[in-house]
Amino acid sequence: MTRIELLEIINNGESSRVEFKRDTVRPEQLAKEIVALANLQGGILMLGVEDDGVISGISRADLETWIMDTVFGRYVHPLILPCYEEIQLDDGKRVAIVSFPQGISKPYVLRHNDREDVYIRVGSVSRLATREQQAQLYSTGGLLHSELMPVSGTSLQSLDTARLENYIRDILRDPEMPINEADWENRLLGLGFMVPGVSGQTLCSIAGLLLFGIKPRRYLKQAGLRLMVFPGVEKEYQALLDEVLDAPLVGRWGLIKNEQNLIDSGLIEQFASRITPYISSEATDIDQYMRREKNWLYPFAAIRETVINSFAHRDWTRFVDIDVCLYADRLEVNSPGALPNSMTIEKMIAGQRSPRNPIIMEVLRDYGYVDARGMGVRTKVIPLMRAIGIEPLFEATEDYLKTVLGQLKGQTTKSGASLILRKEPEQTFFTPLTDFQRELLHCIEATPSVQYVQMAAQTDKDISTVRRNIQKLKQMGFISRTGSKKVGCWEILRKSS
Repeated sequence: MTRIELLEIINNGESSRVEFKRDTVRPEQLAKEIVALANLQGGILMLGVEDDGVISGISRADLETWIMDTVFGRYVHPLILPCYEEIQLDDGKRVAIVSFPQGISKPYVLRHNDREDVYIRVGSVSRLATREQQAQLYSTGGLLHSELMPVSGTSLQSLDTARLENYIRDILRDPEMPINEADWENRLLGLGFMVPGVSGQTLCSIAGLLLFGIKPRRYLKQAGLRLMVFPGVEKEYQALLDEVLDAPLVGRWGLIKNEQNLIDSGLIEQFASRITPYISSEATDIDQYMRREKNWLYPFAAIRETVINSFAHRDWTRFVDIDVCLYADRLEVNSPGALPNSMTIEKMIAGQRSPRNPIIMEVLRDYGYVDARGMGVRTKVIPLMRAIGIEPLFEATEDYLKTVLGQLKGQTTKSGASLILRKEPEQTFFTPLTDFQRELLHCIEATPSVQYVQMAAQTDKDISTVRRNIQKLKQMGFISRTGSKKVGCWEILRKSS
């Protein structure tokens, strides 16, 4: 730091990232300010400067050793490695600058008098964190998985048994189904969908209620999704649509005519149904199959991925809904809470993974809502938006992560927004594989060059059934074909669960 930079910071006064202190301050008082700054965004501590910005200078001869060994070493926990430097001014006075980035092991605590106190920075003041603020710090630091917190007032009856049976029997393919209430509670405790309460009762966890709850917002107000559609480019009093969706996150699927079909929509499917009329229109012409193609304002897969990510990675200690706002020129998705631990937008774009809610993430992966890589922003959202010439925008604060998807220009949708005529492949949120489709995958895995007629003979099915299911496997991203029909071969892109 140069003298000019030092004087400029001092002239601007104390802030949420800058603190002035004398070098005669007690070590626990100095540690309190360090802890508060580290729990926010990191900061700069200047010793030898009065609260009003007057430079008094430092007098302690062993100041650096005292700062490192006593203040940071004894009073601040976990370990922080700061940068220490001294600057001498023209009048001979020296100022010590101690700087450190945002902590990656939150919450940081002041250890003093056999206590561990958590402080946070509010403006230029350091204060003791409330219980809710401590929970947010633990969640941000990865020490608390808020998805496992119990939800008061809930019980086994708060969960949709049909969805749970569908998940265990058809998705996990577990042959042992619970047979009574005690069995169900034990199984759900093991899965993390229920947790022990303080009085011996068993309560739903946040994860269990979100995924399989009956009207989850009855017990957890932040469990829903608020969808708003505005005709202009700003929020207006009169919205075209303003609705809070309240449903279990996953859908319920059943086997009909040897194929998996959606029986009961989950929140993700409900969102897709509500927003589709405002971001799509049917073409005026009928194609060769006597159908009208649907034309999309946005790559729908990018919207889907962004919304699902908001549920998988949001901070559930925040008492606000995820909200999706559609304007005349863009779509915004706001996911409550800061990015977890040391995650940044740059790391997220690069593909670094840091799941905040691993149970929710794993269940969504079981259903096929997310892929196994967990890199949806890098591999789906960004490429899909760039393919139409628009760069997605990301904004991260201590309160939310906002994703902004810009729109294309062209015709007009129901909301009044413009629309370009183009075809976006219809999206299937989840289609569980049938036993026959798994059998086809085994055939391909054993012999990549296998032909339709050979698969029909091995599975004892007619060729038309084989062709139809092979096309479904291709659409779901399980297989692809390389080379010609005669000498080409199949490639398995992902394994069945």
